[in-house]
Amino acid sequence: MSTALFGGTFDPIHNTHLDIARQAADRFGLTKVLFIPAANPPHKNDAELAPYEDRVRMVELACVCDPGFEVSRIEAPQAGSASRSYSIMTIERLRAAELQPLSFLIGADAFAEIRSWYRWQDVVASVEFIVVTRPGASYEKPQGAIVRELTGIASPVSSSSIRERIANGEISVPVPAAVLSYIRERGLYRSQIA
Repeated sequence: MSTALFGGTFDPIHNTHLDIARQAADRFGLTKVLFIPAANPPHKNDAELAPYEDRVRMVELACVCDPGFEVSRIEAPQAGSASRSYSIMTIERLRAAELQPLSFLIGADAFAEIRSWYRWQDVVASVEFIVVTRPGASYEKPQGAIVRELTGIASPVSSSSIRERIANGEISVPVPAAVLSYIRERGLYRSQIA
């Protein structure tokens, strides 16, 4: 494996995302981790997400810390299009650009739902998976899937809990300092106060 794609809403990106990417690169000899913020993920309500450009900028700020991290706008929304960000289409575009071999860095919870994905069989046939496991998480490996497990990641943090904490005025949240500054500057997540 050489390049791992690491997709997600990154709303916002946080320290555990970066820890996962670093450990995956170290353990599996990755030369690059390609962070791909999803523009229109099929499993999320677009109205609940921070704007795409803000999410991309936060990932860019977080990734300057590591030369092996790169941010891709391959899923950037197209003018006049409301098309969804499907993993198989992103994989096909990356492969067309001759970016291979590819692996897919994914959490066990998301991997457990892979059979609900658009063209999931093609996803399984196209990439190897690095599945981030945690205590209590389980999944069934689809036939033909090549899976390597990334164990030992402590992930008590979620983007939703960070958004809530920011909305409640907390000043110490587990995101890179540059990301937190950007969130404050842009006034992101303040409207989520219940």
